[in-house]
Amino acid sequence: MIVDVHQHLWPEPLIEELRKRTDPPRLRDWTLVLAGEPDYRIDPDEHDVARRVSENRDDRVEVALNSLSSPLGIESLPFNQAHRLLEAYHDGSLALPDPFRAWASACLNEIDPGALERDLERGFVGLQLPATALLYEADYDRVAPLLGTLQNAARPLFIHPGPAALPRSPGPGWWPAIVTYVQQMHAAWFGFRVHGRRRHPHLKVCFAMLAGLGPLHGERFAARAGSRTVTDPSVFLEISSYGTKAIDATIRMLGIDGLVNGSDRPYARPVRPEVGDAALHALRTANPLRLLDREKEVSHELASASRAQPANP
Repeated sequence: MIVDVHQHLWPEPLIEELRKRTDPPRLRDWTLVLAGEPDYRIDPDEHDVARRVSENRDDRVEVALNSLSSPLGIESLPFNQAHRLLEAYHDGSLALPDPFRAWASACLNEIDPGALERDLERGFVGLQLPATALLYEADYDRVAPLLGTLQNAARPLFIHPGPAALPRSPGPGWWPAIVTYVQQMHAAWFGFRVHGRRRHPHLKVCFAMLAGLGPLHGERFAARAGSRTVTDPSVFLEISSYGTKAIDATIRMLGIDGLVNGSDRPYARPVRPEVGDAALHALRTANPLRLLDREKEVSHELASASRAQPANP
């Protein structure tokens, strides 16, 4: 079983709601308009459900977790606007066929742990929040009811890059993805260590894009803060947009047990790092199942399938 913990597939209800809007985030036909980034022309085929199902089948992906694109800034909109878009994303994601499951999202202007409880009961695997909402102590005060709900339900938190700030002057189109998102994830990595883990000692957390390579600064952290990097068995990092060199360096710092497979499809392609078969199995199967607490469920499914096989003559 191959698990991809990080894909983006905009369901039709979300596309319709984005096209109704006159302010960012909005869609003009297939052009995405955001407040802090250049207009982005989207290939409609990238959000075609049948095509994505076929791509996952070709890659032998048996579980693909759909994720709201947090850089759109939906979670930070006023409640009435956020609610319409989040409802469209949630309903549309639940209607996607296999192999899809999905991360829930939440409005950050009106924190509602009850809504999160209902979303988890509906089948969402956990909660995604933007990195920009998880940097400082006040941020953790604000989202504490959501994180407490996750911890009580034994469901994970997925930390994803959030909206890019309005630029002082136009820059290259790749700037947000290469600079802004990396900085956000790097800051969120240390923000969780300082504020999050102390408050939520049993919460499972997964950082997108190797936490902006924040873990690689462990030696500098030791030199400047007097603290060494500690391997946290409930913290995971997904590998999207990085290759063998960055993945290998992170393994050298933290070990293999915390790394999980994620593609960020369609914005990046799946990678097959040159780390050996055992490590590849850990990345693609064992570690994601542990993140999602599905090891026992999968073992039961495999045992049932084995019992269903006819005996050899």
